[in-house]
Amino acid sequence: MSTRAVPALALPIAAADALAQAAAPHQSALRAHGEDAGHILEITWVLFVGGGLIFVAVLALGVLALAGPASVRASLARRGWMVGAGVVFPLVVLTALLVYTFGVAAAMQRANAQPAATRIQVTGELWWWRVRYLGPDGATLLETANELRIPVGEPVDLELVSNDVVHSFWVPSLAGKLDMLPGSTNRLRLRAAEPGVFRGQCAEYCGQQHAKMALHVVAQPPAEHAAWREASRRPAAEPAEPLARQGRALFEQARCGVCHTVRGTSAEGRLGPDLTHVGTRLTLAAGTLPNGPGPLAAWIADPQHLKPGSRMPAYRQFSGEDLRALAAYLEGLR
Repeated sequence: MSTRAVPALALPIAAADALAQAAAPHQSALRAHGEDAGHILEITWVLFVGGGLIFVAVLALGVLALAGPASVRASLARRGWMVGAGVVFPLVVLTALLVYTFGVAAAMQRANAQPAATRIQVTGELWWWRVRYLGPDGATLLETANELRIPVGEPVDLELVSNDVVHSFWVPSLAGKLDMLPGSTNRLRLRAAEPGVFRGQCAEYCGQQHAKMALHVVAQPPAEHAAWREASRRPAAEPAEPLARQGRALFEQARCGVCHTVRGTSAEGRLGPDLTHVGTRLTLAAGTLPNGPGPLAAWIADPQHLKPGSRMPAYRQFSGEDLRALAAYLEGLR
């Protein structure tokens, strides 16, 4: 790419990034849209409100002990208050809260005891998410990246693994967070109560681009989800437009298939994300950019400017026309 082409893309990409951030779904543990998230939010409110009431009560007693009437201060100085408020009350309250939280946790465990029909393996990478949908025998049915699509109202079991460092999977609107440890598999249950797009984030510091390691969970009606899975298992379609065909030729000439897979072509790389249906994804580079021709071209031209430290090198040898062709080809992979 010529040195003039990169600055030409910078302003549109900055505007698109700002627009994507403004329009992105909120990531909040206070907005529960899943069964487990609802239980966690219930525990949070009980502990927060209970702790707040106890704090206010202690403050009131402290004010009375310092500035209250003499009779009140004398009463508060008695041993009974010290034993009751300092020993009995904390013991009763903390025991009750412990029993309550254990009871809710046990209910969550019982609800998740039976295996789910949908199994998804999510692998933490530096700094993106590899997503594999598994069959009953554990074989991979399809692979995508940085985005999970699940059926509304149905349980989904996630198998969480890491290929490099410790990551942590957290979609706060749907469930609690769980670490992803190299060499082991942790399991998490998701169940979305309604359709929607729910943002998630790596919740364990994992290096330079930890803050830009996001993902989205798209909850779809079961029939829509089944149609999406069927379409996603198909190989990539042949490009129909001349510009997209030119982009495919450039993709092959640049040997992008060494790192990426596009099913139905000679591209069978395993280092980077599977691009077979990249045009259907909401974002690029794990939530760094919105998906679209401009962001695709900018990412190919200089990913290190947008996400320093990522494993994809810059391709400055491409002209502006080349980048438009490559973006047309990739956007057409649906």
